[in-house]
Amino acid sequence: MKKRNLVLIVGTLGFAAVLPGAAQSTSSPADNTPRRATVADPLQVDSANPASASMAKLPWEWGPFFQGGNGIGYRSDFHFTAAGVRLGKVLTNQHLGSVFRGQFELAGEIIPYWQAFTPPQGLQPVTVNDPAAGVNYTYYVPTGGGTFTGVSVTPVIFRWDFKPRRRFVPWFQAAGGVIYTTHKFPPDVLVTHGLPGGTSVWNFCPQGGIGLHYFVRPGRAITFSGSGVHISSASLGDRNPGVNASIMFQIGYTFFSRR
Repeated sequence: MKKRNLVLIVGTLGFAAVLPGAAQSTSSPADNTPRRATVADPLQVDSANPASASMAKLPWEWGPFFQGGNGIGYRSDFHFTAAGVRLGKVLTNQHLGSVFRGQFELAGEIIPYWQAFTPPQGLQPVTVNDPAAGVNYTYYVPTGGGTFTGVSVTPVIFRWDFKPRRRFVPWFQAAGGVIYTTHKFPPDVLVTHGLPGGTSVWNFCPQGGIGLHYFVRPGRAITFSGSGVHISSASLGDRNPGVNASIMFQIGYTFFSRR
């Protein structure tokens, strides 16, 4: 009888020792459920691969830039500088395959500082070929020149951002914009500002180029690009000599933020 009582006492004590843990498990089943990892901001989480982290959430991107360039061919003595800000939005996830895999972005630029440096005012030779008379002759007309100041807006930039490569995101783009200058540009026949004739204070600038973002950390990149730019008034003036081709190089600092 005593032996049986001893067994009952020991069994009761063992059950009591296990019961709190069992009760805790029953009353708080969520404590034993694997917890979900907290999702951090993708622009700050991966310092080893900041390009992918920054492009993962279809970010907005914006930042200041400075650019300079030169005319080509008979406009090689034209020099350009400009400074402005850019705003863009990555609109798609990655598409296509192989080396073409990437994301589509729509962007725009505002350039409040735009200058063109051209040869000083002088006489420009004009050669006329008269096959009927069988003669060629040259005469000289006064031309404008010097420094031209204006502003520019590029409201439409179509950009393809290639697949990120650790710290790099290469891209190419096509764009179109407009330039306003305080005097008619480019210099052609010298016409007093405000009078008809000559070229135009309004010019269009279709362009295309390539570039890349180099991410110094997630959400921050130094941006480099090179573009070919055509400048033309589309015959808004009596004459449309234009700048058929120029090369522009740009450097900027770009901020990325999640949508």
